[in-house]
Amino acid sequence: MKKIIYDLDALRSFTMGMDAGSFAKASEYLCKSTSAISAHLKKLEEQTGQVILEKNGRHLKLTPAGEILYSYAKRMLALNDEANQALGNMNLAGAVRLGFQEDFGEHLLTGVLAGFSRAHPNVSIEAKIARNAELISQINTDQLDLALTWAGNLDTAHSILLGELPLHWIGRAEQNLTSWQARKEPIPLILFEAPCLIRQQALRLLDEANIPWRIVLTSQSLAGIWSAVNAGLGITVRTRAGLPQTLQCIHSEALGLPTLPSLGIRLHHARPQRDPIIDSLEKNIFQALATITQP
Repeated sequence: MKKIIYDLDALRSFTMGMDAGSFAKASEYLCKSTSAISAHLKKLEEQTGQVILEKNGRHLKLTPAGEILYSYAKRMLALNDEANQALGNMNLAGAVRLGFQEDFGEHLLTGVLAGFSRAHPNVSIEAKIARNAELISQINTDQLDLALTWAGNLDTAHSILLGELPLHWIGRAEQNLTSWQARKEPIPLILFEAPCLIRQQALRLLDEANIPWRIVLTSQSLAGIWSAVNAGLGITVRTRAGLPQTLQCIHSEALGLPTLPSLGIRLHHARPQRDPIIDSLEKNIFQALATITQP
């Protein structure tokens, strides 16, 4: 039986379309025509002998066969890109200092940094997890080369907006979230210590909606916030980035809470000059965030 050799370009069109939320956007990102993207999808269905996409209203969704192919395609492309990066930058050596918000720890530590280290064994990485103000301060004082932060009032001279993530009210999955409302009690909140951009926005919106609130716990770490919410002490406000499986996003209407805005993600450079090590790490960060910043 002849073995099927999947076309990596076709797999990239397929995965990019699913990650971007539309194949029209995928054609823009990949600089390909929509007919070329369609041809790639048709080729994959011919190779697999399966329908991989089906209509879901005005959009397309994965079939069971498509879900399997998507999972393998992501791994194949990641390995291909890692090999390309390793061979194309064999002589890269040096060090890079990266700072990021704790929310991105799962994506960066387990994905980006691990893959980058394998591709560039001669490059050492110094990673720092901190809050916005500290990260931006260290960019401005040249203590970090790159920093991934939430977009807020503070900025640096050399930063770019990578995308946005919607904020959500978050509580424990099995928790009776309407009990506080029924008892007409203030909404119990679990938040970062001030100053905190997300805390500031949440409290302002509650005040504007005349909704009483009380802060039952403040924390200096995201792990502390997740633990307190998981214990049922109250609810918090974050994005889906790094959301534990035991917690859930609450629909604003369920508690009569105000609708929350989206929060931008910024990547800050300490210097305007381009560096091959930093450029390579930046590309890895872009790819990792693409899957969580699409609507």
